[in-house]
Amino acid sequence: MKPTRIAAALALAALASLAQAQGTGKVKVGLMLPYTGTFASLGTAIENGFRLYVAEQGGKLGGREVEFFKVDDESDPAKATDNANKLVKRDGVDVLVGTVHSGVAMAMAKVAKDSGTLLIVPNAGADAVTGPMCAQNIFRSSFSNWQPGYAMGEVMAKKGHKNVITITWKYAAGDESVRGFKEAFEKHGGKVTKELSLPFPNVEFQALLTEIAAAKPDAVYTFFAGGGAVKFVKDYAAAGLKGRIPLYGAGFITDGTLEAQGADADGMLTTLHYADSLDIPRDKSFRLAYAKTYKLQPDVYAVQGYDAAQMLAIGLNAVKGDLAKKAEFAAALEKAKIDSPRGAFTLSKAHNPVQDIYLRQVGQKENKFIGVAVKALADPARGCRL
Repeated sequence: MKPTRIAAALALAALASLAQAQGTGKVKVGLMLPYTGTFASLGTAIENGFRLYVAEQGGKLGGREVEFFKVDDESDPAKATDNANKLVKRDGVDVLVGTVHSGVAMAMAKVAKDSGTLLIVPNAGADAVTGPMCAQNIFRSSFSNWQPGYAMGEVMAKKGHKNVITITWKYAAGDESVRGFKEAFEKHGGKVTKELSLPFPNVEFQALLTEIAAAKPDAVYTFFAGGGAVKFVKDYAAAGLKGRIPLYGAGFITDGTLEAQGADADGMLTTLHYADSLDIPRDKSFRLAYAKTYKLQPDVYAVQGYDAAQMLAIGLNAVKGDLAKKAEFAAALEKAKIDSPRGAFTLSKAHNPVQDIYLRQVGQKENKFIGVAVKALADPARGCRL
């Protein structure tokens, strides 16, 4: 290449770099989600929700076209750091969006913190992400594991249950959900008599169900999601426990799983920040648009993906597309009221949603809204030093 051509190429590269820095190039979004395994359907719903919001804005956020890069995280914490670094270092993404598995999200948060890359978590509730690992550039559009668990502890205590067994996978999400539940339930005088668990993603529940049947607790509190949630609910019914020992859970047990669970889930009470029958205009328009676009009914995962994109748009609009202005981006989101299909919510100083947690009951393959379990519940963000 001749010297003049080299100089011209360098000048063009410099202009492109300047345009990117000033927020006029494409904004690169790295989707690190599960596309295989027990959480595959959750990852797809999150991506669908995110893309729906972007499409509604004409393919641009903060005036910048959106370019997507994707990695299947396989819900494997051992691969998480390498996968996140592929997006940050190889693809040069401006924003990381992920994930479902709490252990994977923890690794993503470390990469984001070390590299200064913006991270929006559209599901994983790992308490530490908006606790000890909180940072100016880390946000969550979903929940902390503590929130639905704590809300159900309040509900079950008010229903008069005194002794309860908990059952979950032995991993961060399950452990933290149970801790949130215990905090509220035992505060009101209840007692968790046994904490049963099995390794993720094991679904051999029979021995534990036999143990529950023998112990005869007042009720059972559970945390499972995806394919594991389907099998647990069906196995619980097959073991003859449905109707004998009430089963309650964080809402993931029945969100996105009701078609497969069928009548075995009927009547079950769960707590979550979304329900299928919310009488909110924003939700009605969202559900209509989602169903029209994807020929599917949306669930909480789709809502969280949608709101992750909406949060990115709020921040980008505030900084006129310039993601180098991290403090201004964070300040805009900290004072924003996010108009979500779940109902409007705000973000805490730790960047976790402050939101209503709903009590829902399964009926006719829907998680029907029956009331607010806890109004505007804020995660305590223990260990956050922001």
